[in-house]
This record gives sequence, structure tokens and C-alpha cells, in this order.
Amino acid sequence: MNAFVLGGSKNIGYYAAVRLLDQGASVTFLLRKTSAFDDDEKIQSYVSKGKARLVSGDALNIEDVQKGWAAALELGNGSIDVVLSSIGSLPNFSFTKGLVLPIPDLCTRSLLNLFRTLPESLRAPGAQPRIIVVTSRGITHAAHKTLPAPLRAFYTHALAGPHEDKYGAERVLAHCLGDRWTEVEPKETILPSGWKTLSGLPAEGEFRRILVMRPALLTDGVCKGDEESKKGKAPYKAVAGEITGGYTVSRRDIAHFIVQEALQNWSKWEGKGAVVVY
Repeated sequence: MNAFVLGGSKNIGYYAAVRLLDQGASVTFLLRKTSAFDDDEKIQSYVSKGKARLVSGDALNIEDVQKGWAAALELGNGSIDVVLSSIGSLPNFSFTKGLVLPIPDLCTRSLLNLFRTLPESLRAPGAQPRIIVVTSRGITHAAHKTLPAPLRAFYTHALAGPHEDKYGAERVLAHCLGDRWTEVEPKETILPSGWKTLSGLPAEGEFRRILVMRPALLTDGVCKGDEESKKGKAPYKAVAGEITGGYTVSRRDIAHFIVQEALQNWSKWEGKGAVVVY
């Protein structure tokens, strides 16, 4: 298996990439700072073996994303099986606006760049890689109603800014999947008018090999998946669609779900949105 990972310097992207590498996959990372892995012995060991490639670039720069695709294709001898985008950034706190992203359209713009630069050799239905994009639970108005009341209040007041960006990403994904969009369009500061005509963007419904990951409120907790699975217990709830109730899930368990469940049972999850929660 050959994977292209954006947002893999830490958290979900990192944990999932390490799992893939440990299972024998090759992984190309697009990193704003390749120095992020200077002291990471595990990643460096895979780099020295030729299984991991570190590409310096910013997903907000369309030429850098093209460079990442090219490096991943080279590592995979012309093919890419999996693309994982878990891009995010640390927000700043505002007393009036809650948590605010330094770049308000980070996820949306990065995702547009990813799809716009999709190599021609990977655009035909039979050649398309599986693309997994991490957004969040409760992003759309309909999904927001399924959250527990305390989370609805927290998401509305504290996470409005970051979630506007995820909302834009969800709109782009719905376009690529060909899913009917019944929500209000994202703000133009997130997704400008005319975005559907951007060069290179797949036509509506042209790319179905997508899984949208919608985790609950993320924590830095341990991975329950590895231990509970050994006991025959379900470590978390994972559904295609929406689920009522539930508060949190760890980043490690989202990585566990991506590698151990979604990729292993792709036909079950392709074209869907997966909500994962304890």
C-alpha cells in the first residue's frame, strides 16, 4: 500500500501514518517543516529504509501540493492507494469570538488544492485512490442537532470559527461525491463564489472514493481500539450517518478506525461520512 498524507506531523494523521508504516505501507508526508521529524526515531528509521518520504511544502500552496502528489507517485511506482488529509492548526482564543484560526479557510483551501491537483493518471474511476478527510461531528445544521446539549453550546460559542472552515470542507466533499447539498452555502470568506469553476476541480459527483471522518470532540487519550478489540469488545461506536449522544473520542482511536476498520472494509464506508464516538 502507498499513501499520501497531509497534516501528518502530529495527531490523527501521524498516528494513522505510523500504523500504515508498521503494516508495511509506504508513506509520503507533505510537511510545512520536515524538521518536525528530526528527533522521531520511528519515522527516521522508515525514511532510511525508503518507506517514508518527507516533502517540504504547504498545502495552501497549490504548487507544493502538486509536488507532494509527484513524490507520492514516485514512491509508489506510479500508483497511490490512500490519501489522508487531517490538516488543522492551533486556534487562538478571543473573548468575543471564542477559538479563532489564524488562517480561517485552512482546511477548505487545502482540500480544494488537493482535488485540483489530482494527477491525471489518478482521475479515472478505476485508478482513483481512496481519499479520507477528517472534519468533525456536528458541522452541518442537521448534524449539530444530534449533539448532546452541552456540546451544542460549546461548539456554537467556542468552536464557531474552526467549524466554519470544516463546514466549507464538507461542502467541497459533497460536490466531489455528488451528494445533494441542502444546507446554507459557506461564507465567501471560507469558500468564495465561483469555486466550482476552479481549474482542475473534479466535476460534481466525479469522485466517489471518499470517506469523510467526523469524530466526536477529540482528546489526547489512549487508543482503546487495540486493547478492547483483543477482548472482543467494541472500543467505540462508528456509524455511517449520524448518531445521537456521546461526547468524545481519542485521536489515537480515530487513527485506529481509519487503518484497522475503514481501509480494511472500504466497500462499507466508501462515499459515506463516519461518526466515531465513545
